[in-house]
Amino acid sequence: MTAETDHDLTREPVAAHEPSPRSGSIALVLLVAAGLVAVAVGLMTLGRAQAQPYILGILAVLAMVGLFNLFAFAAGIIRFADRSLDDPVVGRIADHGFDGLAVTDPRGHVVYSNAAYLTLTGATSPQDVRPVERVFIGNPDVSEAVFRLLKAAREGKRQQEEVRISGHDGSQGRWLRMRVRPLGTGKREAKYAVWSIADITRDRERQEDVFQELQHAIEYLDHAPCGFFSVNPAGELAYVNATLANWLDYDLAEIGSGGLKLADIVSGDGASLLSSIVAVPGEVKTEVFDIDLRMRTGKTMPVRLYHKLAFGADGAPGPSRTLVISRARDERSDPDRAAEVRFMRFFDHTPMAIATVDRGGNVVRANARYAKLAQGLGLDSASKSIFRAINSRDRHLVITAINQAAEGKADIAPVEVALEGTKERWGQFFVTPVDAAENDAEAAIVHMLETTERRALENQINQSQKMETVGQLAGGIAHDFNNVLSAIMMANDFLLNAHKPTDPSFQDIMQIKQNATRAATLVRQLLAFSRRQTLRPQVLDLGDALSDLTMLLRRLIGEKVKLDLIHGRDLWPVKVDVSQFEQVIVNLAVNARDAMPDGGKLIIRTANVATEDAGKLAYKGMPAADYVRIEVADTGTGIPADIRDKIFEPFFSTKEVGKGTGLGLSTVYGIVKQTGGFIYVDSEPGQGTSFHIFLPRHHAEPEVQVEQPAAVVSTANGAAKEAVPATAEAKPRTDLTGQGTILLVEDEEGLRALNARGLRSRGYTVVEAENGVEAMEMLEEQSGAIDLVVSDVVMPEMDGPTLLKAMREKNPDIKFIFVSGYAEDAFEKSLPEGQQFDFLPKPFTLSQLVAAVKETMTKQG
Repeated sequence: MTAETDHDLTREPVAAHEPSPRSGSIALVLLVAAGLVAVAVGLMTLGRAQAQPYILGILAVLAMVGLFNLFAFAAGIIRFADRSLDDPVVGRIADHGFDGLAVTDPRGHVVYSNAAYLTLTGATSPQDVRPVERVFIGNPDVSEAVFRLLKAAREGKRQQEEVRISGHDGSQGRWLRMRVRPLGTGKREAKYAVWSIADITRDRERQEDVFQELQHAIEYLDHAPCGFFSVNPAGELAYVNATLANWLDYDLAEIGSGGLKLADIVSGDGASLLSSIVAVPGEVKTEVFDIDLRMRTGKTMPVRLYHKLAFGADGAPGPSRTLVISRARDERSDPDRAAEVRFMRFFDHTPMAIATVDRGGNVVRANARYAKLAQGLGLDSASKSIFRAINSRDRHLVITAINQAAEGKADIAPVEVALEGTKERWGQFFVTPVDAAENDAEAAIVHMLETTERRALENQINQSQKMETVGQLAGGIAHDFNNVLSAIMMANDFLLNAHKPTDPSFQDIMQIKQNATRAATLVRQLLAFSRRQTLRPQVLDLGDALSDLTMLLRRLIGEKVKLDLIHGRDLWPVKVDVSQFEQVIVNLAVNARDAMPDGGKLIIRTANVATEDAGKLAYKGMPAADYVRIEVADTGTGIPADIRDKIFEPFFSTKEVGKGTGLGLSTVYGIVKQTGGFIYVDSEPGQGTSFHIFLPRHHAEPEVQVEQPAAVVSTANGAAKEAVPATAEAKPRTDLTGQGTILLVEDEEGLRALNARGLRSRGYTVVEAENGVEAMEMLEEQSGAIDLVVSDVVMPEMDGPTLLKAMREKNPDIKFIFVSGYAEDAFEKSLPEGQQFDFLPKPFTLSQLVAAVKETMTKQG
């Protein structure tokens, strides 16, 4: 039994040639409806009582029919057919298509197939049509592809496979393209699948023919008598033929693996020359270059390149296509071309950038070094103005030189100008004229030599010489000033001894003493800058030393600045002068405070830096060794770049007049350098400043401890031991008097008289001499009966070290004390080895002088 509603119900597959039963279905529906209406009208004429049995019977029959159809639909005996399959337009397109088409239901039954499908699957009639999996079930080459297609059909996905069907009669077989996709987008429609099969054998044959032709072309290109290569915009070799690879002694497989760049096979700056081509967007440009290629062995080979480059619509260059012709044979066969080859090699490998320019300064041609220079400055190269490489403030100098060359003027003086760019770079330009008869486009030849490194070295040397000169000046001033201060302090001591604290003038005398002490501090800063002060180094733990400074630093920086001390673990010992190290930290802390007027944070951090870590640091001039680093960082205003290199210069200050001497950081620099350390600064405006101090690690060695609290005692090799601070009073002694004859040698008459008076007041016999020659005469007059010589170091006619040597020849046991405004290091190299002496730095007080004399008289010798 077949029932038809809005959808046709079919049991058998619909063949491509069968007509649609749409018209019959509609007539049957109308006939059934008319019958039902006639039965209803007839029953109405019988009356309700008589018609009731008939109505129940008809309802029972309809119920049985409906129940039967429900069971038949559930069992699949009858089903609804989609109207879209019966669309006449779609049906004709599908029926006459070149590709085989078939529609399967969810169970895999074919509900539609066209004639091409029957032909491709070998079906003889519509009744013999089979789904794809049944058609190719026995072919092992196709079974895996069909399985993937079936899986996609069940999952409602699209899938495509290309398979090769072997021929049964020994023929080559054929290629098929199989596709499957879900039918429609609705939930019910998606259960159907559309299969298509296309014969692509001819397309495959054409592809194989094209591939074979391409293989022949590549084979020809690889073994052509010329070289070929291609470079991508990143500078990497995308292709190299076998001929060029053989020339360069490379293996093709090695080049194909990637990683080889244009700069690896081009000698010198030739790679910059090739990448300097510029053109308008969309243009294809070919340039000819005579350069040297670099072989794998490092040898060079002269070649001529025909470099073809296409530019995209955005002006970006695409991959190049370059023909390479070896010119090595030209050097052997043609003398004229050999000379040309040699000239081009000289032209491109010269260390100077060379370019020919027209009257407007536009580059006509350039060598490889100029191309590299232009790229380094971020400029385009050929056909661009040479003036773009020059800073605007110096551009007029080169314009004038080129104008002179265009007018035929010879002997144009070279000009040195600043180059364009973010970093400071300099170049020297040599301009020579070109004969206009030879080439009207070229007006001048410009040779450019970059002088950035030379200028930097000259500035460094000048700065070093300036600092050395200032250091010598500061040291000389300090020496003379120390003599004056010594006289002031000695006379001040006499006044203090002559006045009691109750005297009205006692406070004035104390004020003189305090000002003299401040002056002595300023002199020590000058000596620290010139690295000629006397240091008293001792082994020190920086963590403990900084902890002792904490309270002082907090008072100095104030409440608005927070102090953080971060100590490294197990810090190595260092050997420094404690008071000088404290001065370094205090000076840096005060500068940090001044850089944070609104408050901030001061961080002092310590850490060990091993040799291997020191070698990785980017600080110039610091050799790899073990160091202890002290970092003093603040969150202040920072240091501008233009003054960062000047902060360690003496008397340089950014503070207002009267608020700084400009010796703070120069003193820090001198102390660190004299200690054997290094100091560097990192700073950016608005981001704070960090000073990094590197002090060498001290390795303990067995030393003989000699107690000499009053002076510096030199050993046989001149090494300095302990010394008494110049500005601190010696510890009170119960008895500073003594006996003996002292020869006092001092060229400053006033200071000599005061020193002699002080020594005589303590019971000593003093013999005075103005210089070394007079001192030798006094020694003869006293018949050598001199117990101690107190001598200045720097004197006219005969200096202190020479006097020491001469007197020791006459009396090897004579005792010596040197006094000087210089540090001992300034003259100890002039002393003969094995000599022993004491040293007392100026300025000193009366009590320090007599204490040193008595200590030497009792212990030396």
